[in-house]
Amino acid sequence: MKLNDNWKIRHFDVGAARDLEVASPEYIDYFWMTASVPGDVHSTLIQRKLIDDPFYGHNDFKCQWVEEKVWWYRNTFEFVENVGKENRYELIFEGLDTFATVYLNGIELGSTENMFISHPFDVTRELRPGKNILAVKFDPVHVHVKDKVQYYWSGFSKKRIWTRKAQSHYGWDWGPRLVAAGIWKDVHLEKRTFAKIDHVFARTTSMTPDSACVEIDVKIDSFAKGKEYTIEANLTYGDENFSGSVKVEGSKAKVQLEVADPKLWWTHDLGTPNLYQLKIELYVDGERIDQKMQSFGLRTIEVQQKDEEGNYSFTFVLNGEKIFAKGANWIPIDSFIGAVPDARYKHLIRMAKDANMNMLRVWGGGIYEKDVFYEECDRLGILVWQDFMFACALYPDYNKNFMNNVREEIVHVVKRLRNHPCLAIWCGNNENDWLYEALSASGEIPHPFYGEKIYHELMPELLAELDPTRLFWPSSPFGGNDHNSREQGDSHNWQVWHGNMEPRMFGETQRVNYSVEGLSFKNFKKDTTLFASEFGMHASSNRYTLERNIPKDQFFWGSEEMAYRNKDIHHPKGILLMEGCTGVPTNLEEYISFSMLTQAEGLKYGIEHYRRNKPHTSGALFWQLNDCWPGTSWSVIDYYLLPKAAYHYARKFYSPILLSIDHEPGEALNVWVVNDSLESYQDEIELAVYDFYGRQVFSKEWSVVIEANASSQIGFVLEEEALSGLEPEEAVMVLRSKTFENIYYFRDQKDLRLEKAELKVDVRENEITILTKSLARMVTIEIDMEQLIFEDNFFDLLANETKVIKVEQAQGKEIPWETLRIKAINSEGMI
Repeated sequence: MKLNDNWKIRHFDVGAARDLEVASPEYIDYFWMTASVPGDVHSTLIQRKLIDDPFYGHNDFKCQWVEEKVWWYRNTFEFVENVGKENRYELIFEGLDTFATVYLNGIELGSTENMFISHPFDVTRELRPGKNILAVKFDPVHVHVKDKVQYYWSGFSKKRIWTRKAQSHYGWDWGPRLVAAGIWKDVHLEKRTFAKIDHVFARTTSMTPDSACVEIDVKIDSFAKGKEYTIEANLTYGDENFSGSVKVEGSKAKVQLEVADPKLWWTHDLGTPNLYQLKIELYVDGERIDQKMQSFGLRTIEVQQKDEEGNYSFTFVLNGEKIFAKGANWIPIDSFIGAVPDARYKHLIRMAKDANMNMLRVWGGGIYEKDVFYEECDRLGILVWQDFMFACALYPDYNKNFMNNVREEIVHVVKRLRNHPCLAIWCGNNENDWLYEALSASGEIPHPFYGEKIYHELMPELLAELDPTRLFWPSSPFGGNDHNSREQGDSHNWQVWHGNMEPRMFGETQRVNYSVEGLSFKNFKKDTTLFASEFGMHASSNRYTLERNIPKDQFFWGSEEMAYRNKDIHHPKGILLMEGCTGVPTNLEEYISFSMLTQAEGLKYGIEHYRRNKPHTSGALFWQLNDCWPGTSWSVIDYYLLPKAAYHYARKFYSPILLSIDHEPGEALNVWVVNDSLESYQDEIELAVYDFYGRQVFSKEWSVVIEANASSQIGFVLEEEALSGLEPEEAVMVLRSKTFENIYYFRDQKDLRLEKAELKVDVRENEITILTKSLARMVTIEIDMEQLIFEDNFFDLLANETKVIKVEQAQGKEIPWETLRIKAINSEGMI
């Protein structure tokens, strides 16, 4: 029985109301405001127009009073069942954010202090026939942390280290401080008869082409002793069914199923993410009293840390096949997570798949994601790198209460997520080990490594028991003589954007080169990492997104409101990056275009390098996929799920077959083919060079056969030969096959001598046809609507070529074609 309806909320000043009075069934809440569950306080206030949209302008400051108040939720529900001696009733809150006290019919059931776990309460004796009153009090964070030590190193907030809630609620370098509170997941009342299934752990223990062995551990929680309990397990795929039955010994049972002709779960780029349906049923004296159902994927996953020659590696191996991990880091989908509909999750994850991503990293400063996230990754064939929720801080591992809270969290999260085939690795934290060592070496942190016991003692101990099937990795980055070493483990490349000078060794001060050359994305080519799990650069949100959230009188480049969109306090970084690529913008239109092009070309430059370096490098997860608010950040998809230029570039630079050119000014053009598929690739490849009016001056072809899962240089051409008399600032090169095309320039965008492009446009039945007589650089299509799906955008259109683009809206809404605008960097204004 779900209890998501009929909730009301109201706030009080701290200490202004007696808890038992507000929780009492007799308390009059008639004039309280209604609220949605799942949801949160802020979303309710926005909906009721009691606070201004926190994402508009500086309105987040206007609603900071919300986090200072005590918030109460109340609900009335009917209970009409007869309670037998064999029955128990459990009230389950899947998610309470964060310091909550729960009351039923005026009786205090208990308090919670962890957003990330569910909270069950036995309410068998507290339920009443007929009307029942459920009340939940949420204390403001400051009440619980005001007397705690708050001078340890902790980015963005000192209070957050004591709170087991989304760390990014306190603000980060890509989002505002909006400390949410509320019932952010479902509420259930569940009936139990004699016993319940506490948890299930199913995994593939062996696999051949003909059969697979699935081992299932089941733990039950019984309150009726002397009963004989039986577990039945069924694994089905279409008409195929594999089943087994065992008695429960004590509270545990183990079932083994032999699966004939196994249909394996693959990432979408390597095969089909086949899913079986697993049903676990609990019987007592022949009567079924509980069941659990879930999808299950037959697959094996490991991380190879030494290759066949004994060299260090960091390679994910799926079903015995080495893979190159291609993807991005995932941050919370919204500042107000509880109110986000599942449809938004599904659309965003589908966008990741459509960009050829096969891995997402759930970053350690947000949340363990909602079920829909993992279910969609299972269904679509996307692996998940799962951080535990610790990021960029010291955490009080000396405090017994805190550690007990963390232990409960880890146990709960591992049991909840371990059956998902998409889950590939557990990671202890984000950057804590690396930053602690580096900042200690520079003298910025004088304290011990608080938190170390969590990642290096507690977590490995619990994971060895709860999930030995996956690698536990203590931190990201981690490995080598510097936790951000390129020689071992994974690394975060923040030489680009932040200017960190690499490599460094343990004990050395982190040096920074804060210049055009120091921050340049061309530094990616120096990176010899085994696995790049974080790297990236800023780009503006789309114009529609900015215009919707910035006051009109501030909608210009250089305004305070534009600066406020950027939460990375060192704003000159973006300028320095653009200075080296596109040149420095002089107005808003240039800023939007130049920042997007710099990000897109920069990620392309780095990721193509990483992929050419396969198999030495075996993964590239850029920072970041998405945004939690309409700001300026490292994301490639903005808050309204409108792609930036880099997203459309990603569809090419993450393509399973990648044709690329490795070239520096004045040097040879080195032509490469990367084949990530499990079959050999055979094709005819052409390198052609044109002037900006479409005249071809050079062409060379190769017939290639590239073995499966390999990277190979197929040839090279001297720059002078390829230009054939053209100036390098006036030429474009195209590397193409029958199905793939990649465009390059001999010089940076700022140095190109582009002619003015005259775009001709025709729109018919959700299709846009675009024609140009001279090369059009970064053709950009804009329409004033969120969640638009463009077949392509931010593309270069060669002279005398025509391109047809289909446009849809994710929910099928009517597209406002009257707002259509099309431009190129070198066109005369908008069309």
